[in-house]
Amino acid sequence: MAQLDVYRNPDRQSASVIPFVLDIQNNLLANLPTRTVIPLAVPETIGMLPILRLNPKVGVGETALIALTQDMAALPKRMLTTPVANLSAQREEILAALDFLFTGF
Repeated sequence: MAQLDVYRNPDRQSASVIPFVLDIQNNLLANLPTRTVIPLAVPETIGMLPILRLNPKVGVGETALIALTQDMAALPKRMLTTPVANLSAQREEILAALDFLFTGF
């Protein structure tokens, strides 16, 4: 597991709206039984206008998604199996969204 790896959403009920989750947890905390993730949603299904700084656009393969930073959660590590992508190229944007969530800046 690596920070900014993307995994398929393990919850079948929400997978049509949120097909992927983004692992944002630092690997220094790899021994914890959970990983903190941000849901990655299909833009047409979120029912709101994204806040640009809070909800960056990301891509997984050819799928355009919106990071729902405000909905981050912890999932049991065992639910996240094989990563399908890594968003390290968007690290600054993702960290800026977290900073905006916590500080408003």
